[in-house]
Amino acid sequence: MTRKIFGTDGIRGTANTFPMTADMALRIGASAGRHFRRDGSNGHRVVIGKDTRRSGYMLENALTAGLTSTGMNVLLLGPVPTPAVGFLTRSMRADLGIMISASHNPHHDNGIKFFGPDGFKLSDEAEGEIERILAGEIQPAKPMNIGRAKRIEDGKGRYVEYAKTTIPRATRLTGLKVVLDCANGAAYKAAPEALWELGAEVIEIGVSPDGYNINLGCGSTAPDAASEAVLRHGADLGICLDGDADRIVLIDEMGRVADGDQIMALFARIWAEAGTLAGGALVATVMSNLGLERYLEGIGLRLERTKVGDRHVVERMRSGGFNLGGEQSGHIVMSDHATTGDGLVAALQFLAAMTNCGAPASQLLKSFDPVPQLLENVKLEAGTAPLDDAEVKSVIAEQEKRLTGKGRLLIRASGTEPLIRVMAECEDEAMLRDVVATIAEAVRRSG
Repeated sequence: MTRKIFGTDGIRGTANTFPMTADMALRIGASAGRHFRRDGSNGHRVVIGKDTRRSGYMLENALTAGLTSTGMNVLLLGPVPTPAVGFLTRSMRADLGIMISASHNPHHDNGIKFFGPDGFKLSDEAEGEIERILAGEIQPAKPMNIGRAKRIEDGKGRYVEYAKTTIPRATRLTGLKVVLDCANGAAYKAAPEALWELGAEVIEIGVSPDGYNINLGCGSTAPDAASEAVLRHGADLGICLDGDADRIVLIDEMGRVADGDQIMALFARIWAEAGTLAGGALVATVMSNLGLERYLEGIGLRLERTKVGDRHVVERMRSGGFNLGGEQSGHIVMSDHATTGDGLVAALQFLAAMTNCGAPASQLLKSFDPVPQLLENVKLEAGTAPLDDAEVKSVIAEQEKRLTGKGRLLIRASGTEPLIRVMAECEDEAMLRDVVATIAEAVRRSG
């Protein structure tokens, strides 16, 4: 069966527009409930978390109605980070976890992500089965077997306590001044609490969600405000999360932004030196900088590349027995601690490294000099497929030939937004700009 609803990271779209409508969410919930409640008993449960988007209320209620209609018992967590849902699904022995979020997207988008009982995102096969059920007539539970819904008041607290256990108990953040930008998103309470409880002086940004300001001029996709705050307050570090707090970028004491590649390079070296890096390798996507790959080779480690998307990173980590991976965008996956990218846990790991090494953030966040990289996002018109266009294919082939031996090129359709992403790396920055501009213009012409 061809999958039509699920994308690279669950289901995502514009709120109140197919498939992010209340009616569709109800049917999705019922389909997932029918898939997981196979034995007909009333002991099945699902946990639901969400970020701070206004549409989250609508989708939460609709999913709850669909799930309970098929006999699932629903445990509502309220606003919590995506990794908290993965953790609590496993901790609370639930059959299913659901996160309502569109991650780094603006407020008018939303999405539904599913986690299995092991806390990991659902497999393609499970998503395909839910979609198969969705396409048919969904069998409701008998009246006496309708599920219940219950709000869990301490879900955030449970997650915060767990996050703190991922660093040594003796670690104290006393004396560290940290700017923390929560993107007006899911971690707006959890992340400040965790850092404060560990002794840091926390300067908070993006902790006043109103349903519409998630990721708006703040967070990991807009770190300028946090960078300015680091300089203004003389902070030791800036931490920027995204809307569902599964990704992170860091800012050193000089206001310079470091992406996921620099964070992963540091963790890989520290873990390798401590003998805790499994498999002698870091798993990252094709988007990670060539400089990262060269750096790892220089210290005797490997870079295992995957397709874009943290689920592909996790799949490779699990199949290869690796325990560290992530994306340049800031998803840092540490399978010894979490089942998905976890911005708060990554921040705590970095802060622990700062205290252990006694080194400033600027030193720890400059493991390698990145090869010049340029990314341009080209918006798509509805119904267009420019990468199938003969002229676009020809232009891409020509530009690949120009880069042979000098760099690399990556062209792909976004799995979460109507975009074609054109990315290239090359030591010659003039050539780099020309290559990306030429391909981007060909893509626009084809539309």
